[in-house]
Amino acid sequence: MASTAILMGISAIASAQLTPLGAQYFNNQYLGNPALAGIEEGFVFSADYRQQWSTMPGSPKLQNLTANYGFRKVGVGLNILNDRAGLQRQTRVVGTYAYHLPVSEENTLHFGISLGILSQHLDQGDLYGDPNDVVVGAYNARESFVDGDFGAAFTSKGLNIQAALPNLKSFFKKDDVRVADVGVFYTAVSYRISINDGSDAVGLEPKVAFRGVKGYKNILDAGAEFTLANRQIMLMGMYHSTESATFGMGMNLKNRYLISGMYTTETSQLTSYANGTFELNLRLFIGKRD
Repeated sequence: MASTAILMGISAIASAQLTPLGAQYFNNQYLGNPALAGIEEGFVFSADYRQQWSTMPGSPKLQNLTANYGFRKVGVGLNILNDRAGLQRQTRVVGTYAYHLPVSEENTLHFGISLGILSQHLDQGDLYGDPNDVVVGAYNARESFVDGDFGAAFTSKGLNIQAALPNLKSFFKKDDVRVADVGVFYTAVSYRISINDGSDAVGLEPKVAFRGVKGYKNILDAGAEFTLANRQIMLMGMYHSTESATFGMGMNLKNRYLISGMYTTETSQLTSYANGTFELNLRLFIGKRD
C-alpha cells in the first residue's frame, strides 16, 4: 500500500513537467532558462501559484518564487519551488548565475547555470495507514539531491532564441525509483513585432517551443502574446501538442507591477478526470526603465 502511494505521488508531481507554469513563456522566462536571469538591469521578484480548477483532497498544488537581479553583464537569481500532489511533497531551491555577453550593438549571447538541492518526501500526517511503515520511513530518510539547470540564449532586437537542460539531477544521481515525465530539454524561438509605438504601443510576439520529456513523446508548444498600452495589458494563448491549451490575461501597471491569471485545459488523456488548472502570477520590477 505504501509503495503504491509513493509511486502515485511521484507520478502526479512528475506529470507537472507536461504542463509547466504558463508564466515561463512570456512573463517570467527565467523559470524555463537560467540564462535569462537578470536580463534586465534591476530587481525582479515573481510569485506563482497553480492548482486544479476544481480542488479535491490530494489534488496538485504548486508554488514558485523567483528573485533575480541584473547588473552590468551579470545576472544572479534564486528559484524556490514547492510542489504537492497527494502524499508527495517536493521542494527545490536553486541559485543562478548568468552572464550576458554583447557581441554587437544589438546582439547578445546569454549563458546561465542554476545549482541547488531537491528534497522529496511523503507527508505522514496525511497518510491513512501505518505511519511507521518501513517503506515510508525509508523513502523519507533519503538525503536531498544536488540539482540544477543549464541554459543559453541569443537575443537581437525582438528575436529570442533559447535552449536549456533542466533537471540536471539525472546527471548527478540515478533514482532508485524510475520517474517518467521529467523534462530533459527545452528550446524556444520568439520574435516580438511592434505594430505601433508610443504610449499606446501595440505589440505581438509569436512563439514556438519544443520540450523533451523523459518517458513521453516530445512536446510542441505554439502561440503568441498580444500587448496593448505599451505592454501594460497582455493577452496570451499557447497550444500544446498534448492536446491542451493555455490562455491568460494580465495587467502590468507602469511596467513594474504585474498581475496575471492563466487557465490550462487538461491533456487529452485526463479530460475525463479533471477540468484544468488555474495559475496566478504576481511580479514586481525595481529598477530603471528605458
